[in-house]
Amino acid sequence: MAEFTAKGANILVVDDDDDIREIVHILLAREGFTVREAANAEQALRRIDPLPDLVILDVMMPGLSGIELCREIRTKAMMPILFLSAKTRDVDKAEGLANGGDDYLIKPFSALELTSRVKALLRRSMVYQPQTAAAPPQTVQSGELSIDLTTGAAALAGNPLTLTETEAQLLRLLAQHRGDVLSAREIYEAVWKESFLPSANNTVMVHIKNLRKKLETDLTQPKYIHTVWGKGYYLA
Repeated sequence: MAEFTAKGANILVVDDDDDIREIVHILLAREGFTVREAANAEQALRRIDPLPDLVILDVMMPGLSGIELCREIRTKAMMPILFLSAKTRDVDKAEGLANGGDDYLIKPFSALELTSRVKALLRRSMVYQPQTAAAPPQTVQSGELSIDLTTGAAALAGNPLTLTETEAQLLRLLAQHRGDVLSAREIYEAVWKESFLPSANNTVMVHIKNLRKKLETDLTQPKYIHTVWGKGYYLA
């Protein structure tokens, strides 16, 4: 199978460290990506139009932090967002994912790790391009929730849901296996397309929590995504 490149994809890199921005820019440009830069959140908000295909965000920046900027971007668009941070604790990673991030990469990082994460996020994003008019939709219906298996789009009581690319793929996976309990390992390796590590369990849990916030009216008694303790998750 040919290697995925997504050459020409437009990436916005936001980091207050000039050296980091330069390194990331060079690495991504070598892969054929078009790169824009911003030194802080304020610059990023001015340079985000036209919308990039992916955003790389430093977490710790003067002024508006990367977390705050991510929340602001999420009010406008759903492109993949990759956090870069020197913070290594699981709670820091969970905060980034809970606030709209799709992935979290710890500094210092290798060139291979960065480009692999970027390509994986773009690959997942490009799966959800609108289908042609000739392609019949494949829809899973669970109560008031409908999920289009072709596009990854979902609606609740007829109202379209605003999902990140990762959330859309996660929900789509659960819909494809509706009623089957999928382990955190199965979910992570299918959605993130990386080998499962113990810390990945928390990544899956945070994204499940984010999805539930968008689907459920009562988080203590979920109607759609259920947890089977010690085993995994399933869509009712």
